Amino acid sequence: TLRMLVPTLLVLFFLFLRGRAGLLPHFLQQPEDLVVLLGDEARLPCALGAYWGLVQWTKDGLALGGERDLPGWSRYWISGNAAGGQHDLHIRPVELEDQASYECQATQAGLRSRPAQLHVLVPPEAPQVLGGPSVSLVAGIPANLTCRSRGDAHPTPELLWFRDGVQLDGATFHQTLLKEGTTGSTGSVESILSLTPSSHDDGATLVCRARSQALPVGKDTAITLSLQYPPVVTLSAEPQRVQEGEKVTFLCQATAQPPVTGYRWAKGGSPVLGARGPMLEVVADASFLTEPVSCEVSNAVGSANRSTALDVQFGPILQSKPKPLSVDVGEDASFSCVWRGNPLPRVTWTRRGEAQVMASGPTLRLPAVGLEDAGDYVCRAEPGLSGLGGGAAEARLTVNAPPVVTALHSAPAFLRGPARLQCLVFASPAPEAVVWSWDEGFLTAGSRGRFLVETFPAPEGRGGQGPGLISVLHISGTQESDFSRGFNCSARNRLGEGGTLVTLGRRDLLPTVRIVAGAAAVAMTLLMVITGVALCCWHHNKASASFSKQKNLVRIQGSSDGSSSRGPEEETGSGEDQGPIMHTDHSDLVLDEERALETKDPTNGYYKVRGVSVSLSLGEAPGGGLFPPPSSPLGPPGTPAFYDFNPHLGMVPPCRLYRARAGYLTTPHPRAFTSYIKPTSFGPPDLGPSTPPFPYAAFPTPSHPRLQTHV
Repeated sequence: TLRMLVPTLLVLFFLFLRGRAGLLPHFLQQPEDLVVLLGDEARLPCALGAYWGLVQWTKDGLALGGERDLPGWSRYWISGNAAGGQHDLHIRPVELEDQASYECQATQAGLRSRPAQLHVLVPPEAPQVLGGPSVSLVAGIPANLTCRSRGDAHPTPELLWFRDGVQLDGATFHQTLLKEGTTGSTGSVESILSLTPSSHDDGATLVCRARSQALPVGKDTAITLSLQYPPVVTLSAEPQRVQEGEKVTFLCQATAQPPVTGYRWAKGGSPVLGARGPMLEVVADASFLTEPVSCEVSNAVGSANRSTALDVQFGPILQSKPKPLSVDVGEDASFSCVWRGNPLPRVTWTRRGEAQVMASGPTLRLPAVGLEDAGDYVCRAEPGLSGLGGGAAEARLTVNAPPVVTALHSAPAFLRGPARLQCLVFASPAPEAVVWSWDEGFLTAGSRGRFLVETFPAPEGRGGQGPGLISVLHISGTQESDFSRGFNCSARNRLGEGGTLVTLGRRDLLPTVRIVAGAAAVAMTLLMVITGVALCCWHHNKASASFSKQKNLVRIQGSSDGSSSRGPEEETGSGEDQGPIMHTDHSDLVLDEERALETKDPTNGYYKVRGVSVSLSLGEAPGGGLFPPPSSPLGPPGTPAFYDFNPHLGMVPPCRLYRARAGYLTTPHPRAFTSYIKPTSFGPPDLGPSTPPFPYAAFPTPSHPRLQTHV
């Protein structure tokens, strides 16, 4: 029974204590922290149990009063069933100053609720963007956009930037609290967006959004970007691919803010004169391929330039000529020439005068050249598709080698007469000297005894042989030994020596043809003399005048100028003083019946007369002159005629033969006599095949028309 009594007592004691507690005042509901938007209503609950006394609210420790309508606080009141212990505090509309700590107190019971913090949220106002709603910027120049939020927003809002609904996360932001935001204070924040706009940003819309806990969706302010930018240029050509000589139109299009103020055209960096507008028409040539056309457009902000090159098809143009080469024999040679064209031309190499292609491309290589490689080489490009361009360029290859000496034709010479020997020298490099040598010595230049050396530039020989020289050895008064020995012509340069042997041919004094022609002329003359003597005798017997006062004229046709014998009426005349005697002041010829007539040159060597021409007193005839007979047809044209009357001078004419007195032979034909004029100077070397090898050794026409002849 004791064990059952103890638990019962404990239960009774617990019930007693619980009854005692329900009778004491206590909080059934206490206020809690509250967040309210500015202008809304705030309600702080408070409920008491077992308390019927005075209940009041405090704000930051300040009692608001015990009345239900809280006089003095127009926006504050207490609601609820006071008998039931409900004492809720209402604030409407909530202002920023209502933000405080509130307590519900049962003053008679000494009860205080826990403090409840009332937070008043002030939503931000719409932000402002400085310079908006249209902000003018310059493309390419960095700029800052400032967004500012003013007012008593609480808490402090954040400012965000958006473009086309997308937040600009890549931008740089700067946020500054201008004034610390506290209750009853005003503050402002701003955000700076740094950007470098381009012409594509013209007309773009940017949004600055102010957002906070009081206004999660935020408030937006939009601006429009107005860009000033230099021209954005596009340049086109129509057509883009052309043939040389065709017309091309260039179009320069540009967008700019502010508007375009001018255009400037250039080609290859050089201004195109007269081009001002957005269009340019030109005739295309090869230069447009390497010299682009550019268009520069300007406005108040700046300028922009665009260029384009044309695809001009043109024929080959020589850009670099091959250069002449001079190499030693055995070395390598290389020629190069550059042609440009569109499409690229095909370049071939040939040798001048030959059709065989030696190589293709811009370079010709000749390994280990020899003398046979010397010459002119041609690089050639065919014309383009339009038929324009192309051509050839050539360069000479000179092969340096020892001199090449060749004997030239040397005409035969008379004994004791002048002679000339010639040799041709080709050498690269040029020879130091050309030396003539013979048994008695040698000679390089100038004279030595009977010998004289002259050197002349030779006509251009085969290409690449180097400069040519003709060396001439003059011999005055040839001797027998000159015809039997050889004369050596040699030359030397740094690569070696070359030479050749030159011989002198001999010419007879009277060639066979001239001897035959002379014999025929003598026979004709003898026949005419006999005929004349017969006529003279016949006339002597018939005539009544004295034979001594008459003379016959024997005329010998010696030219082709039409000189003919006079008629019978002209063949006779009278005059005692013109007797049949021919007198000469120099009686060097003695006519004798027993010996031949000997001749002597009365001109002291000026005229060398082969044979004797005489005038015979055969009868009376006026103008007693002697004309030689025509030249023999056996001789070549221009060959001097030789007359020998010696066989006939010893015969006794049937009539009287008188010694001649002073008289002259008239020679109307210039070839009646042969003469020799000694040259005053040596001439240039003989080169042409038609040129006589010894022009100074010919027999020129005597300048004296008449020759005094004596018997």
